[in-house]
Amino acid sequence: MRIIYMGTPEFAVPALDALVAAGHEIAAVYSQPPRPAGRGKGLRASPVHQRAEALGLEVRTPLSLKDGDTQAAFAALEADVAVVAAYGLILPPAILAAPRHGCMNIHASLLPRWRGAAPIQRAILAGDNVTGVTIMDMEAGLDTGPMRAKHVTPIEGKTAGALTQELADAGAELMVEVLDDLTLHPPMPQPEEGVTYAAKIDKAESRIDFTQDAHAIERQVRAFNPFPGAFFAYQGERFRILAAHVEHHAGAPGELLDDSLLIGCGHDAIRPTLIQRAGKGAMSPGELLRGFEMPAGSRVDG
Repeated sequence: MRIIYMGTPEFAVPALDALVAAGHEIAAVYSQPPRPAGRGKGLRASPVHQRAEALGLEVRTPLSLKDGDTQAAFAALEADVAVVAAYGLILPPAILAAPRHGCMNIHASLLPRWRGAAPIQRAILAGDNVTGVTIMDMEAGLDTGPMRAKHVTPIEGKTAGALTQELADAGAELMVEVLDDLTLHPPMPQPEEGVTYAAKIDKAESRIDFTQDAHAIERQVRAFNPFPGAFFAYQGERFRILAAHVEHHAGAPGELLDDSLLIGCGHDAIRPTLIQRAGKGAMSPGELLRGFEMPAGSRVDG
């Protein structure tokens, strides 16, 4: 097929590679414009942009798809289908209608659960046992289009980072399978029951509230690893918890219950196993405490 590919972050790279490897013709790649990044704030192309250039593909980075010239240039590509994966721009009706088979999206949830911007993090935070990817036809509504295929995967204590990579690979494979024979994957309407919305993650959500149940905090740690990172404050410094487990131990919320960083919660306690002090690399609690005192009986701030 002749395909327009539309994606921006690392999540969208495996599908681009898979479509090229499957022998599809990539008419053009659309990605978000380069953004300031790094200490010098120099412009940096997105992961999809960089990968597309490495593959020798044409890359287009419009700020918007709403103007007529941009829409005409898109239609002029005469694509069979547009494949979309975490692109980040709204697709107007003229864009959705331009390819012969419309636009198909790789969405990282089992629709209709977790429509929206942060489905992986929301599934972890909610304590879902499973999640997955859905290949869907796009329409004007927010992730409301008919579905063509699903892949289910257990969450099993995974971080958002690990789950993102797993679902990116699964979505890439599933998209190739769908495009291989559309007649075997007809669009099916989403059920009206079970709709939930995955709101964009607000950085304020990453501050740990130790009055919560320890299991909820452990899910918060996984949901915000690698970004933005669940954190607490101690003596004016921020500490990000990158991994942790729950222990059945009673104590006041935020109280250090031993000399090895066991922290009391609203119910049970949380034991960080990987932690990062501001400006430092990730380390074990033992490594942290060899150079920084956090004695039992003191308190951390959520």
